[in-house]
Amino acid sequence: MPQDRNPTTGEQLLFLTDDQLRQGIELMFFAYRGFTKDPDLILEEYGYGRAHHRALHFINRRPGLTVNDLLDLLGVTKQSLNRVLRQLVEDDLVQSRIGAQDRRQRNLHLTDSGKALETKLSTTQRARMRKAYSTAGPEAVQGFRTVLESIIEPEMRQRIARLLEPKND
Repeated sequence: MPQDRNPTTGEQLLFLTDDQLRQGIELMFFAYRGFTKDPDLILEEYGYGRAHHRALHFINRRPGLTVNDLLDLLGVTKQSLNRVLRQLVEDDLVQSRIGAQDRRQRNLHLTDSGKALETKLSTTQRARMRKAYSTAGPEAVQGFRTVLESIIEPEMRQRIARLLEPKND
């Protein structure tokens, strides 16, 4: 990809043009396409979509996650999530267990098959991220993280950060 002939300084970033912003948006679209390409091919073999991938990812990241917490993380409708979870449970990739403290809660866990599929899906993405991060360097990685966190709706940032913290069991 061609590099800008005039590198942008921090000061210049305060005065981005509409064209520069459009380029950033377009790069996000293309980066997302590349980021999801390999997992999409794997998901297709199972008849799954990206919602299945996101569910597997977050359940793997936080075993015991409640259905309500997953709803919050994914920002999807209950009906949509129920369809995805039902399929993953029927295919023996996810287990839904009754909560220990609150029997109304459903805690989600990946089965061994679910863990294997999640690993297969995320391996290519981690490799892509590792390569990009290595190429960009630590300051760019931190800047990228700051940009992504700033794109998240302000009212969601703390909730998402709290849900993504490692669980203390």
